[in-house]
Amino acid sequence: MSGFDFRDKVMLVTGGAGGIGSAVCRRFATGGARCVVVDIDEARAKRVAVELPGAGHTALGCDLVDRAQVEHLFDQVADAYGRLDVLVNNVGMTSAERFDVRSVESIEQEITLNLTSPLVATRIAVPLLQASRDARVVTTVSLGGIFPLGETPIYTASKFGLRGAMLALGLDLRSKGILAGSVLPSATDTRMLRQEAVDGGNSMQFQDPPQQPADVVAAVVSLLDKPRLEAYPRTGESRLVRFAMLAPNLLPKVLPLFRQRGERGMARYLEELRRRGLARQIDGRWELVEEK
Repeated sequence: MSGFDFRDKVMLVTGGAGGIGSAVCRRFATGGARCVVVDIDEARAKRVAVELPGAGHTALGCDLVDRAQVEHLFDQVADAYGRLDVLVNNVGMTSAERFDVRSVESIEQEITLNLTSPLVATRIAVPLLQASRDARVVTTVSLGGIFPLGETPIYTASKFGLRGAMLALGLDLRSKGILAGSVLPSATDTRMLRQEAVDGGNSMQFQDPPQQPADVVAAVVSLLDKPRLEAYPRTGESRLVRFAMLAPNLLPKVLPLFRQRGERGMARYLEELRRRGLARQIDGRWELVEEK
C-alpha cells in the first residue's frame, strides 16, 4: 500500500497521453487524485482523461517548447484548481538518426524538449506548487543521464543535463517547501522505444528485455512515498552503469561487447513486437503498426 495520500491532490503529468504518462495518470486517479493530462496531442490527452477513474480530471494540449503555451497551461491550472500538488515532468523524445547526418534544427529541438522544457515548466509552476501544503516535482530522466549512449548523443546530452539540473533543484527547492526528485528508467516498452527499434536506433538499450510502464510508475510512487533525489526502477542496471562510469576511458574497449548483445536483444524485441501485432517487416524493413 502507498503511504502517499493521493486523495484530492492536483497532479499534472506532461507527456500524459504516452505509454508512461498515461500509466502514471491512471495510478494517480486510482488513488483519488485529480489529474491534469498534458500532451501536445490534445485529442489523445482527452481520451486518456475521459477513461480515468474518479472525477475532476482535465486534458490540456500544450507544445512544451513554446513558452507562451506553457504559461497559458499553468494559467488554466490556476483558474481550475488554484494550486498544484504534484508536477510530473515526463515528456521526452529521441531520434535514431545519427549525429553526423542530423540537422542542426533537430538537435536543437531535442535538447529544448528534453532538457529546457522541464526546467521552464517547473519554474513557471513554482507559484502554484507553493500554494500546496505538500508540493512535489517528479521528473522522468533516464539511465542515459548516467551512461553515454553512443548512438544517441543528443539524447544523452539532454538527459545528462536534466539529471544534473534536477539534482540541483532537489537541493534548492527543498528550502522553498517543494520536494523534487527524479526517476531514472532504462528502456521501457512504449511507442517511443518501438519506433527506435524499427528505426535501428540505440542497440545499447536492449541488453535486457525492456521494462514495462508499470515499473516506472512504481518508481514514481516510491518517490512520493519516500522523497529522495533519485529512484531507479531497475536497481541492478543502475548499479552496473554507475560502476562503469568509474572508469569511462575503458568504454571504447568494452562497449563493442555490449553492443553485440544489444543488437541481439533488439532483434528479439522486434520479433516480439511482430507477435504482438505492433510491428511488421516489409521488403526487409521494419515499420510500426499503429494501434487502434
